Amino acid sequence: MATRPDMTYRILVVEDEPKYLRLMSTHLRLSGYRVLQSRNGWDALHQVFTEEPHLVVLDLRLPEMDGFEVCKRIRKMGTVPILVLTALNTDEDMIRALDLGADDYVTKPFSPETVLARIRALLRRSYESAMDIPLPECGRLRLDEEYHNLLVDDRTIHLTPTEWKLLKEFMMHCGKVLTHDHLLGAVWGPEYQGDHEYLRVYVRKLRSYIEPNPRLPVYLVTQAGIGYVLYPSPHGQIRE
Repeated sequence: MATRPDMTYRILVVEDEPKYLRLMSTHLRLSGYRVLQSRNGWDALHQVFTEEPHLVVLDLRLPEMDGFEVCKRIRKMGTVPILVLTALNTDEDMIRALDLGADDYVTKPFSPETVLARIRALLRRSYESAMDIPLPECGRLRLDEEYHNLLVDDRTIHLTPTEWKLLKEFMMHCGKVLTHDHLLGAVWGPEYQGDHEYLRVYVRKLRSYIEPNPRLPVYLVTQAGIGYVLYPSPHGQIRE
């Protein structure tokens, strides 16, 4: 879904607790966003399909259908950014949500200003990237700007906004080692420095797309204690 940086973004808030729904909606409206609301998973999926929001703020504890299932189904529908906002605060919950396609994860209680900053960052990297910069290539990997697809061999793979941004960063530096902090800063922003778990989750997802055997990566290879490098051709077999 293409858009212009100067237009009003539509944000869908999926939350069944009235106080959090009211708090988040109020701050979003005051920040200039158009707010859509949903209190359950089925209605959220309907609104994603009919209203085409630019971003979804998603609680994981929802009636009838939990947020994990909603996240999975939204991701099958397209690449709209998903920010999880939830009381579930374990690493296992975060990793599960990110694996299902969420782009960011914030736990309750939260600062509205922090959530708004995360939303702005997601919108920037999803819709406001420069369109006049030639897309990089790396070996057998190609990117399709219009649909945010990865073209690899004879396959077309739909990427989430975060997957797209991370893979594009790797491809812009094809064959070069990129540190953890460089990747976190370039893709998520300087406030994410040190959040290596985000990076590990998304590297694992990219490997599932491009590696013959993701458990033995030969293209997107770990540099122990430093970061990662994306090679244009197979580069040995290195275990994690």
